[in-house]
Amino acid sequence: MVNITKKFPGVIANDRVSFSVHSGEIHALLGENGAGKSTLMSVLTGLYHPDGGEIRIDGKRVELSSPREAVRKGISMVHQHFKLVHPFTVAENVILGLQGLQQVYDIKTIEEEILECSKRYGLTIDPKARIWQLSVGEQQRVEIIKMLFRGAEILILDEPTAVLTPQEATELYKNLRNMAGQGKAVIVISHKMNEVMENTDNITVLRDGKYVGTVPTRSTTEAELARMMVGRDITHTFYKESVATQGRVLEMRDVSVLGDRGRMTLKNISLDINGGEILGIAGVAGNGQKDLAEAIAGLRSVETGKIFVNQKDYTCTGCRKLIDAGVSYIPEDRMTTGLVPNLNAPENVVLKSYRKMRGWFINWGKIRSYTNELIRQFEVKLAGAHYPVKMMSGGNLQKLLLAREIESNPSLIVAVYPMRGLDIGATESIRKLLIAQRASGKAVLLISEELDELFELSDRIAVLHAGEIMGIVHPAQTTIEAVGLMMAGKRMECDAS
Repeated sequence: MVNITKKFPGVIANDRVSFSVHSGEIHALLGENGAGKSTLMSVLTGLYHPDGGEIRIDGKRVELSSPREAVRKGISMVHQHFKLVHPFTVAENVILGLQGLQQVYDIKTIEEEILECSKRYGLTIDPKARIWQLSVGEQQRVEIIKMLFRGAEILILDEPTAVLTPQEATELYKNLRNMAGQGKAVIVISHKMNEVMENTDNITVLRDGKYVGTVPTRSTTEAELARMMVGRDITHTFYKESVATQGRVLEMRDVSVLGDRGRMTLKNISLDINGGEILGIAGVAGNGQKDLAEAIAGLRSVETGKIFVNQKDYTCTGCRKLIDAGVSYIPEDRMTTGLVPNLNAPENVVLKSYRKMRGWFINWGKIRSYTNELIRQFEVKLAGAHYPVKMMSGGNLQKLLLAREIESNPSLIVAVYPMRGLDIGATESIRKLLIAQRASGKAVLLISEELDELFELSDRIAVLHAGEIMGIVHPAQTTIEAVGLMMAGKRMECDAS
């Protein structure tokens, strides 16, 4: 890619960026959220047409007028925001647009091939399941399988391990290395420095839409890469002061929840969180985390059991009453559940609070001023407050969502993978925000698949497996290995609940 320029209204996403990858290598593309990484790769996959520059494959200039043309040239990508048809099954999504497919085909044979492919790469999935029934983690597995199933020569993965266990991530990179060994070119967009340092050959860094540099992985360090990405040193450790708990904020007693597929996804869950405490929830994706968060937020009915917020019963009362009770919810799917993509930033900010305004009309001038203050305070980058939020990068969408939820002054914050897909600078900011909320007496339920993150931020960690709590532990009194065994289904005899 030579001098690629891509402009959107009010912003230059890529400013004369050059990037190259060779067959047989794994090449990482790093940069803060909004640095232009995903845009550059969207140009390479034919999703966007560049405003300047050219693309060469095997030394020959090519015109990638559409994603179909990019697939013909052997280029496939797993996007950060998935390209899946929700009413369709996994198998139907995998074969969508598949070239060479006969008009009459045997779906059972295709399902068997997909199942074999998923097992080969450690990405367990049910080919017959419909996309809307899957968690975000499972949906990302479908996207990865789509790319692997097509056998692309240039493989692009945007945050491919964000929803995988460490073992699955290791297996994925092992297979990517095998593919590179067979002459394929692999491009990985990632914010996980340890994975990048362990599994790539070269690293290219973008900042503010511009090319910063390319370095061999073996001759650089995480600190150097961080400085290239953000222009300053990054703090990787945080001081979490001792905070006196301030009364029970959330209490769940024997809660069972029915999932989208008609089976119990939560089974007799009991837990509690005090003010001034972060309770971490560990577990592999698809083990009930989504249903747990939705039940607390009032988005999913409880079959049995009770949910109390500040000693009041809010079982099956609906999300509006829970919002009024001081429950803030940061969902895993920020683009559909958290924000409305076609609305602008002020319209998304006011979604939860418009009912509290006096009179018949919304004071949009006041809302815009408040939104601008949130944008400044939380360092949200966007082309303009009047543009639809779907034009923002994933990390900046997350910052806007967090700004709205935290500034509503909640007593309980339910945060589902709040750092997923964020760069190291944004991750640093979000972690400090959560610690600050804890220090101010808020109760925080933090759902994450990053065990290092949970150990660093949580006061206690509850481990979910198959919809049940395997145990509740104090980070200082256990190990990551022990929590990993609990994630695999080993129950503790006693816990720290």
